[in-house]
Amino acid sequence: MRAFSELVDEAAAVDVSGWSFDWLDGRATEQRPSWGYSRLLAERLDRVGSALDIDTGGGELIAQAPRLPARMVVTEGWAPNADRARRLLSHRGVEVVSVEQGRPLPFTDGSFELVSSRHPVSPDWHEIARVLADDGTYFAQHVGPGSAYELIEWFLGPLSREGRDPEREAEAARSAGLRIVDLRTARCRMEFFDVGAVVYLLRKCVWWVPDFTVDRYAESLERLDARIRDQGAFVAHSTRTLIEAKR
Repeated sequence: MRAFSELVDEAAAVDVSGWSFDWLDGRATEQRPSWGYSRLLAERLDRVGSALDIDTGGGELIAQAPRLPARMVVTEGWAPNADRARRLLSHRGVEVVSVEQGRPLPFTDGSFELVSSRHPVSPDWHEIARVLADDGTYFAQHVGPGSAYELIEWFLGPLSREGRDPEREAEAARSAGLRIVDLRTARCRMEFFDVGAVVYLLRKCVWWVPDFTVDRYAESLERLDARIRDQGAFVAHSTRTLIEAKR
């Protein structure tokens, strides 16, 4: 394995915009939930005439769908990701709309037959219900409770494990007028094979360790590097929730 400083410096300099994790190939792995969200979403996109994908990142997931509805819109709140989504999706007629986190969706009531999101920052259930057409569907994969906490706690110390609770999210959806059709949660193994993979992820997933910089957490990174070299990998677990609801 390369030297600590080389691994960290490389990961600190690489571009982390977008929502692709290809840079981690060979450096980290994450088990996927058994349901196969991207495949299920592609099937639903093929059956509707209008769809909205919220918090789309760089548009990578929508770009994978073989067929898109006649009206396909995505929203994103971080400017570099929105620019990336435009470059990736505009040639397919997808409308990319910049929406600041926490602001209302700039669409009229009942605009979409399908609203989707993979790992939304904070689902606004009333806005989701408002923009859904009658009998429309919300189909999403959310981050579940305690996701990646083994890694986060390495840097921040012990945390409350309450996090995002699937049952509370389902109740919030019901309160907004939606009917839950499917609700499932999976716990998936994550492995990090070098400290650079961790630096990359903490730069991309900034909410994990909000004040992360290499200098601020140099001691923790050095200890983590030593552990990976000794044990071959650092193991954590992500949790994912599949939720489908009807208006």
